[in-house]
Amino acid sequence: MSDRKAELERKKAKLQLMRDEKKRKEEEKKKREDAEQAAAAPTSSESSDITALLQDLGIPPAGATPVSQPAKPSPASVASKEPTLSTAPVVPTSVSPQTAKKLTFSKVTQTNVPPREQVTYSKETQTPHEVLEKDVLTYDDLHHTDDDADSLDVAVDMQHGHMQHGHMHAMPHVEMMKPALTAEDMAALEKEKEARRRVPELSDEEKMYIMTTEEFQRFFDRSSRIMERALTEEDVQSIFVDYTGGEDGDNEGDAQAGERLKLNREFFDERWSKHRTVTCMDWSVQYPELLVASYNSNDDAPHEPDGVALVWNIRFKKTTPEYIFHCQSPVMSSCFAKFHPNLVVGGTYSGQIVLWDNRSNKRTPVQRTPLSAAAHTHPVYCVNVVGTQNAHNLISVSTDGKMCSWSLDMLSQPQDSMELQHRQSKAVAVTSFSFLTGDVNNFVVGSEEGAVYTACRHGSKAGIGDMFEGHQGPVTGIDCHTVPGQIDFSQLFLTSSFDWTVKLWSIKEQKALYSFEDNSDYIYDVCWSPTHPALFASVDGTGRLDLWNLNNDTEVPTASAIVESGVALNRCRWHQSGQHLAVGDDMGKIHIYDIGENIANPKIDEWSRFMHTLQEIKNNSSDRDDDPSSLSSMSSPLR
Repeated sequence: MSDRKAELERKKAKLQLMRDEKKRKEEEKKKREDAEQAAAAPTSSESSDITALLQDLGIPPAGATPVSQPAKPSPASVASKEPTLSTAPVVPTSVSPQTAKKLTFSKVTQTNVPPREQVTYSKETQTPHEVLEKDVLTYDDLHHTDDDADSLDVAVDMQHGHMQHGHMHAMPHVEMMKPALTAEDMAALEKEKEARRRVPELSDEEKMYIMTTEEFQRFFDRSSRIMERALTEEDVQSIFVDYTGGEDGDNEGDAQAGERLKLNREFFDERWSKHRTVTCMDWSVQYPELLVASYNSNDDAPHEPDGVALVWNIRFKKTTPEYIFHCQSPVMSSCFAKFHPNLVVGGTYSGQIVLWDNRSNKRTPVQRTPLSAAAHTHPVYCVNVVGTQNAHNLISVSTDGKMCSWSLDMLSQPQDSMELQHRQSKAVAVTSFSFLTGDVNNFVVGSEEGAVYTACRHGSKAGIGDMFEGHQGPVTGIDCHTVPGQIDFSQLFLTSSFDWTVKLWSIKEQKALYSFEDNSDYIYDVCWSPTHPALFASVDGTGRLDLWNLNNDTEVPTASAIVESGVALNRCRWHQSGQHLAVGDDMGKIHIYDIGENIANPKIDEWSRFMHTLQEIKNNSSDRDDDPSSLSSMSSPLR
């Protein structure tokens, strides 16, 4: 208990010492303030000088009361009262003394507040075009608000890098600086970059796996085709045309003016077309530089596919085909799907219809028809796509006399089929057919027995219609007139035959209008020009190509060319420009001829001249019919 009391006494003594120390410090502080105030107060002489100076300026001295000024009457009171003379004496106002005020010196602080800037905005992007990025000091907000109107604004001049007055009120955002890289760090980075650049070594299994992937095959096929074009081209052309995508290509071939027939180039592949016969050809509508050709089997290569279809390109100088397709049966006919630029249709010797797609990595068909009685069971020599973009069908005719209509989306079974029979007799063995211009219902067919028939797909007269007799051998080719113009010649068609003749027909007359008998061998094909109304081409077994302009002469061809090496020409197809002609032979070679402009391009009066030519042909035919001696003198061309 005594210890506790002693501790309290010690604390009281200590607290008293602290109070005394605090009181002493306050007294010393008060003495210092009084001394400073006494030193700052002016002396009596200075005070009198200041008082005199203030009186000179009209300021009363400290302690004096200022004289109150009489109140000025308001304009309303002055206007309401009339002026009167006052006789009352003026009593002077007494001035009461005021207490003296103490004046002190103060420090002057000058502040410059700029006027508020009026900001207007437009509908354009509110972003400066040239902004100098700061590595360390950045600002988060550059917008000005009304709440900051009374504050000092500081902006960063982004172009000069110094501070200016503006409208930026955001606090700066300080980013952390990246630490300096040491020598070890730099070496590690270089090693990592070198590891990235180093090509990893693949095993044989990994290489084979990559080479069999679809992505690699598509890349290699596309790249090799481009490199092949680049190696063969001398002038600047677009070698990157992709025929699987939908890009359009321009035809660069121009006919040589002044020359009638000129061999431009030849297409031949040592593996795929050697010892094969060109059975059919067709030009692409979407890509005019592409030509598809079908081939039959190669007896010297039993292990190769029997049927081949090659797509050639006349735009580039490369000698290899653009695409290679094949199947297990000889391809007897082929064509591009008119409204599907990626699809190629083929008719085979076995009776199947096959469909290839250049977007697929496979060379085999993506679709094929079944071998059944519902479809074809004999060779298909005729395929064609007819109709419009929104409604079209694939039409095929075989030598068993059956015509089938297919949808390209489904080849499992035909949408429609029809037996081509003439007056309930045996089926017509069709070897060629052609649709009338602008017609998807009526067509003409040539047969093995030499007769020509009109036919119809739909309606009350569906099937075989009229028969045209005149040929003494199988009909090898048939083509309807397709050139539009001032006069309609769509009723005309041409036929070629083994009887060494080409005949001109009209669907309105049963007899041939004219017979062209200048050849001395089988005539394998005939084709109208797509641009000239009176021009057509024919090829025969002696390797001879003939161009006939009926407005110039009907007895002899206007121009002829003979292919060397004694091959037989069995197919010909005009380019849609009318300035190129593709000819195929029995050894697998395709010859591209340029047609001279003076032959290919029609004059304005060609249609009317052709009408007069036809009239003369009809008149001469009627004269021969009336003269029996002329008929007895005629002999059959077959010898």
